[in-house]
Amino acid sequence: MTRQTGSENVARSHGFRWKQPTPLPLHYPRTTNTFPRRKERLISSIHLHPRETSDIFINTLPRKFTRYKLVTASTIFNHRSRPSKMDPLLLPSKEKYTNEFVFFLNGKKVQLAQVEPETTLLQYVRSTKLTGTKLGCGEGGCGACTVMVSHMEPETATIHHRAVNACLAPLCSVAGMAVTTIEGLGNLDDIHPVQERIAKANGSQCGFCTPGIVMALYAHLREHPTSTPLQIEEAFDGNLCRCTGYRPILDAARSFASITEDGKEDGKEDKRGDRSIMDTQGGCGGCNGGEGCCMTNNKSKDMAVSASCQFKYEPLDLKLEPIFPPFLMKHPALPLCLKGSRVTWYRPLTIQGVHELRRLHPGAKIVVGNTEIGIEVKFRGIIYPVLITPTHVPELNKIESTSTGVSIGAAVTLTRLRTFFEEQTKTRPAHEAQLCEVMLAQLKLFAGNQIRNVGCLGGNIATASPISDINPVLLAMSAVLTVGSDQGERKINMRDFFIKYRVVDLQPHEVIHSVFVPWPRQNEHVAAFKQSRRRDDDISIVCCCFRLLLQPQDNNKWLVDEAEFAYGGMAVKSVLTPKTSAFLKGKVWDQAMLEGAYKTLAEDLPLPPGAPGGMIEYRRSLTTSFFFKFFLGVTDALSPTVDSSLVSARDKSAATPFQRGPSRGEQHYQINKGDEPVHEPIIHQAALKQVTGEAQYTDDIPDPRNGLHGAFVVASKAHAKIIKVDPTKALAARGVVAFFGPSDIPGCNTVGPILDDEELFASKVVPCMHYPLGMIVADSQQNAVEAARLVEVEYEELKPILTIDQAIAADSYIPFHHIIKRGDPEEGFKASDHVIEGEMRVGGQEHFYLETNGTFVMEGEHNELIIYASTQNPTKTQMLVAKILGLPANHITVKLRRMGGGFGGKETRSIYVSAAAALASYRLRQPVRLILDRDVDMATSGTRHPFLGRYKVGFTKEGKIMALDLSLYADAGHSFDLSGGVMDRALFHSENAYFIPHINVSGRLCKTNLPTNTAFRGFGGPQGMIICETWMQRVAEFLGKPEAQVRELNFYKDGDETHYHQLINDCRLPRVWGELMQTSTYQTRRDAVTQFNQTNRWRKRGLAIIPTKFGMSFTIKAMNQAGALVHVYTDGTVLVTHGGTEMGQGLHTKVIQIAARELGVPVSSVCISETSTDKVANTTPTAASVSSDTNGMAVLDACQQINQRLKPLRDA
Repeated sequence: MTRQTGSENVARSHGFRWKQPTPLPLHYPRTTNTFPRRKERLISSIHLHPRETSDIFINTLPRKFTRYKLVTASTIFNHRSRPSKMDPLLLPSKEKYTNEFVFFLNGKKVQLAQVEPETTLLQYVRSTKLTGTKLGCGEGGCGACTVMVSHMEPETATIHHRAVNACLAPLCSVAGMAVTTIEGLGNLDDIHPVQERIAKANGSQCGFCTPGIVMALYAHLREHPTSTPLQIEEAFDGNLCRCTGYRPILDAARSFASITEDGKEDGKEDKRGDRSIMDTQGGCGGCNGGEGCCMTNNKSKDMAVSASCQFKYEPLDLKLEPIFPPFLMKHPALPLCLKGSRVTWYRPLTIQGVHELRRLHPGAKIVVGNTEIGIEVKFRGIIYPVLITPTHVPELNKIESTSTGVSIGAAVTLTRLRTFFEEQTKTRPAHEAQLCEVMLAQLKLFAGNQIRNVGCLGGNIATASPISDINPVLLAMSAVLTVGSDQGERKINMRDFFIKYRVVDLQPHEVIHSVFVPWPRQNEHVAAFKQSRRRDDDISIVCCCFRLLLQPQDNNKWLVDEAEFAYGGMAVKSVLTPKTSAFLKGKVWDQAMLEGAYKTLAEDLPLPPGAPGGMIEYRRSLTTSFFFKFFLGVTDALSPTVDSSLVSARDKSAATPFQRGPSRGEQHYQINKGDEPVHEPIIHQAALKQVTGEAQYTDDIPDPRNGLHGAFVVASKAHAKIIKVDPTKALAARGVVAFFGPSDIPGCNTVGPILDDEELFASKVVPCMHYPLGMIVADSQQNAVEAARLVEVEYEELKPILTIDQAIAADSYIPFHHIIKRGDPEEGFKASDHVIEGEMRVGGQEHFYLETNGTFVMEGEHNELIIYASTQNPTKTQMLVAKILGLPANHITVKLRRMGGGFGGKETRSIYVSAAAALASYRLRQPVRLILDRDVDMATSGTRHPFLGRYKVGFTKEGKIMALDLSLYADAGHSFDLSGGVMDRALFHSENAYFIPHINVSGRLCKTNLPTNTAFRGFGGPQGMIICETWMQRVAEFLGKPEAQVRELNFYKDGDETHYHQLINDCRLPRVWGELMQTSTYQTRRDAVTQFNQTNRWRKRGLAIIPTKFGMSFTIKAMNQAGALVHVYTDGTVLVTHGGTEMGQGLHTKVIQIAARELGVPVSSVCISETSTDKVANTTPTAASVSSDTNGMAVLDACQQINQRLKPLRDA
């Protein structure tokens, strides 16, 4: 008998076929530019499904499969209280429930019992040290927590793979399923093709969103192995990336496309419209290497296209992917009952079980995807004692198509529904296919892919949201609901189901079984419309569905036989328009009936002033706009059976639905030969760690055994005196250790990055809503957050100032008023042919870094603290924490490896998070972690500064600007922070790239009762420039001249001086402008735009070219310096530490290139581990667009000094 190896035993025990492994090299050369070939995945020859059938052999056992471990945890995540035995009176008698379940996590079998139903999949996964899956928003909106959940459909034995938001998915919802996280996909030793291509294509910058993006793509490819580029692109509609602009991500992702948009198989040749990928020997992608291509033209031999376009890719080979665990294929689903300390979770397997549970627990919540209830629990603190999930009940998961309509089970997910309608569209008659097209249009815009994968139709109906995308369709189609209980079924027409806001005709013991939607009839027209702030993954402002039955008449006329219109977003529930339906019945379908219909629509949809949601006039206008679009669409569909003059050619463009193909874009850059590795386009230093989930962020640092968690207690008033803060109830809550307020601060409570005008915890007066009043410390983040809500605060309200206009009227300013003046503006206005005046408002903007502000503080020896912070400003963090604690700065060390984005928002606002955690750690002598939830972060951290600009501009008849008088007002919020620097930079950019001989600009900071606004990309420059471009546009429109011509006329030239007295020399602007005008064929394209707009009344296009002058560096000259520490070890490797922080901009990568070039070593021999104030002291913040320059030069200087010391040895 042949002796089996350990790996062979593992493989055979799990149903895999074993093949003797081929020896692999122990290591790969460090200088290679290619990745080692992936080890082939464990597989089986078991026939599962056509997509899953494969004959793959083991090359060697991948690391993640080497330890199959049975995990049994009878009390896992049960820290709150151990549940008592189940009360048999509360359990249905017909189903035998169990409190144990099994699932697979990255190929490992996990068996759990007595799990807290409130535990999410994300919480469990991260508790097992699989920290690659991130918490971004906590509400399924960003996709950072995406994992792949695989399950087998029992009826068809089909394996399905879904991208799921782990932050919302209950842990118990994956019972009997296989979960794959980023760690289960691949690692640095065995990288997966999806991970490799994202990294090589520069699709990862800060890297915080990257694991979620990788898993979204992988799950899509597993479920849809043959996809078009557009289908792959749409798979990301539930993922956000704040850094890359998506182009490199999409370039990498579309490389897996196997068919083109027309359904043909995609070969390996490049197709610009389909794949946007070029061969190394090909062209730039714009002309694919043809004649005159910049990649083959001798004049551009040093030009290169973006790295994401330089690989020849192939579709994902499923033969190398892990199969669905055979154990789960044979493991029958069991009814589950998990009783926690506050919530009991049931999963019945029959409709009778659901009915019995509803009878025993009237009003118990039905949960399928947890996409609604999960939000209510997290952000509103609602606890639902009993939850019932019908995901395994066959009757509620059926879709049945008949000759009269389609019956959809209440638990059918939106993704399944979308797939069903896509298939029906191909076979249904045109008039019936309208329903498919309408549902597909609404489902495409409904939330993100991850939400659609778990959310169900019944939940959307029962939630009764007044802005639901689907309910208006069901209303207009006269859909019929079937609801039932253990007393029987009843039918409800959708028009009678919605009673009032979030209240429906459903008894406490009833559940929705299904909804029947009839097929449209001959001569019936159906269309749906939705308007939201953004097209994808956003809630509606107004949505609607129209159904119209017409009867043909003589003389090419059509009479309205039946009309049913439904709207969402116009009342407290989705509503019909009975007056409009009655008015239209019997009317001729022509222009004459439009005005009457508009009037009745206004009567049917009386949106009162002050209605929730705001935008009253806009929403009213949308109701009639949508109907007009429907009129145009129906009329176009009726042609040529209607009078051709009914709709003009210019009006027809409004009838065409918006459609777009795959995105495309390119980046071109110049390579300077001889400076290698500087200027070489190498991938991000941490890209491979980021795509494999091995890059560590602040919240990924393991908790020590005695680690604690904090949560802010925030104010609920915008401006008020604090009478009393009582934490008694909070201190009595479970897991709570302490409460800290202003009186607990040993040092100074009032600090600030520039002026000491801001308290860590408000002591007497609340300056703005959500201002921290103190902090609760508990044994878990959840316990801390819940306890923080229990702190009672008594206020005496004061009148708040909330806008710039209110601040101006109240003379509420921060003491700051800067003026820059050149020439005599009054004389300039006199010399002008024309003068215009006006104002421009620029709103704020959230930073939305994917990693929220967070910190982890550990105690050292004798009052020493080590702070791991997500900050752009380690030194300022060190200094302010020392000041707050009353300690010397040398007792505080601030460290970080990387941030999950910053964009200026972590230059100063992160400091207060670190200070609060440091206070708790210092007082308790224990490690404390404070990670802000997304809502708290956004409510407390401020935004880009809103601006008001009031201008007066004088100019000649040719368009030459002669004079400008500009007053700028910025909303600083409640404190100074960095607002002075922001306003100064706005003043410096108030003329953008234009020479103005007579100019007077002034800036003031408005003090409001809003969170203090802070640094943001551009730091005031964008606000100043957009106000400038506003009045420049007005000048061109006033004169009737092309905007580009007026702009070019006023450009700075060599020898000019700015209004802040900087001499312009070596001015490249005219040359760059001229080249761009030529290479972009601007004028030809602008003429085409003008022609299109003249022939289309409703659909418009635009094109603009705008110059930018942006000043780099800090305005305080002393801050434009940096430090570095370079170590050269005896084995020839180099360790670099510098004062800059890595937030995705590639600072570490550039510094490594500099050090490698100067020291003459390979890039692979240079390492940067972290930024730390005990290595490089007194650093400036990573900001002002100069961190690569200053820190790079510091490293260069250090390397040159080392070279000087090594020179005698080298010369010897």
